[in-house]
Amino acid sequence: MTPALTLGWFGIVRLGFVQAALGAIVVIATSTMNRVMVVELALPAMLPGALVALHYAVQMLRPRLGFGSDVGGRRTPWIVGGIGVLGLGGVLAAVAIGMMATAVVAGIALAVLAFMLIGVGVGAAGTSLLVLLAKQVDPGKRAAAATIVWMMMIAGFVATTVIVGNLLDPYSAERLVAITAAVALGALVVTLAATFGLERAVAAQQAPEVVKPPFGVALREVWAESRVRHFTIFVFVSMLAYSAQDLILEPFAGSVFGYTPGASTQLAGVQHGGVLVGMILVALAGTGWRGRRIGSLQQWAAGGCLASCVALAALACGGFAGSGWPLRENVFLLGVANGAFAVAAIGSMMSYASDGRSAREGVRMGLWGAAQAIAFGIGGFVGAAASDAARAVIGLDGPAYALVFAAEALLFLVAARLASRLAAAAATRSSEFPSTAGAQLAGQG
Repeated sequence: MTPALTLGWFGIVRLGFVQAALGAIVVIATSTMNRVMVVELALPAMLPGALVALHYAVQMLRPRLGFGSDVGGRRTPWIVGGIGVLGLGGVLAAVAIGMMATAVVAGIALAVLAFMLIGVGVGAAGTSLLVLLAKQVDPGKRAAAATIVWMMMIAGFVATTVIVGNLLDPYSAERLVAITAAVALGALVVTLAATFGLERAVAAQQAPEVVKPPFGVALREVWAESRVRHFTIFVFVSMLAYSAQDLILEPFAGSVFGYTPGASTQLAGVQHGGVLVGMILVALAGTGWRGRRIGSLQQWAAGGCLASCVALAALACGGFAGSGWPLRENVFLLGVANGAFAVAAIGSMMSYASDGRSAREGVRMGLWGAAQAIAFGIGGFVGAAASDAARAVIGLDGPAYALVFAAEALLFLVAARLASRLAAAAATRSSEFPSTAGAQLAGQG
C-alpha cells in the first residue's frame, strides 16, 4: 500500500480559503438576509429563525453525504459541488426575499427550498473538506491546521459582512440578488483554484478488495465503534452548551449591565478576540516546539470545556452582582476557553476520522458534523427561550440570565467529563499498542 501523502502549510492554507468561501455565503444567508426579512420587510423574526433552523436540520444528511465521498474515493468533487449547491441556495434565497415584498407565500416557499440547498451545500462541502484535512494533514500539524482553517473562516465572515454592508446601501432587492450572486460566483472560483491539483489520488492507496457496502450497513458499522459513539455524544453536548450562549450574551449585557447596542457589539468582538487567542494557544501547544507538544488534543478539549464551565459560572455570578462585575474580562476568558475547546475538538475529529474500519472516514465525519448541526439548531433556540421563560417566572433579568448561564456551565462540565474519558482511553490504547495506535495518535499528545 502506497504511503499517504501529506499536505504542507501552503496546502492547508489553500483549504482554509475554501472554508472562508463557504463562510462568506453562509453569513449572508444567516445574517444579512435575516436582518432584511425582519427590518426592511417587517416580517416576524421567527421566519428567518425557522429558515436558519431548517438549514441546520438538513445537515442531518451529512453522514450520507460523507458516505458518498467515501464511495467515490475523492473529496474534491464533493467540496466543489457542495460550494456550487451552497451558492445556488444563497442566490435563490436572495430572489425569495425579493418575492416576499409582493408575494409572501411564494417567497417563503422558495426560501424553504433555498435554505434546504444551503444546508445540503454546507454539509457536502464542509464534511468532505474536514475528511480531506484528516487524511492528508500530518498528525503533528492537525491542531494548527484546524486553527488556520477556522481563523480563515472567521476572516471570511468579517470581510463579507464589511464589504456586503457597504455595497448593500441603499437597499434594494435587485442589489441583494446581484451581491449574493457575485459572492457565490467568487466563492466557487476561489474553491476551484484552491483545490486544483491539491488532492492526491487515493485509489492507489486502498486495497482493491475493499468492499463498499450500502449506506445503511456502513452507518451501522461506524456506529458500532465505541469511540465514534462516545465522541458523537461529546460533540453534541459541548456544541449545545457552546451555541446556547450565542443569542443571549448581548441581551444580557444590555439589560443587566446597561450596555448600548454599540457597546454590546463591541463585547461580542471581545469574545471573538478571546476565541482567536484560545485557538492559537492550542495550535502552538499541539504543534509544539522542536517536536515537543504539550498535552493531547483530547486533554485540551477537556480543559477547554472545564474552563468554559468556570467562565459561564462566573457570568452567572455576574447576573447577581450587576454593574460591578468585570464583564469584559469574563467574556474574554469565556472566548479563550471556547476557542481552545473548539479547535481541540476539531483536531480530535481529524484524528479519529481515519482510526477504525477503512473507507468510512466520510461517514464518521458526517456523524459528528450532523451532531454539531443539530446541537447548534437546538442550542440557539433553547438558550433564548430559556432566558425568556426564566425572566417570566423570576421577574428579574439578572437572576434569570444567571440561571441559564449556570445550566450551560453544567453542560460544559458534562462535556469535560466525556472528553476526559476519551483522553484516558486514547492514552491507554497508545500505551498498549505503541507500534500502531501510538503512531496514529502521535499528533494528539
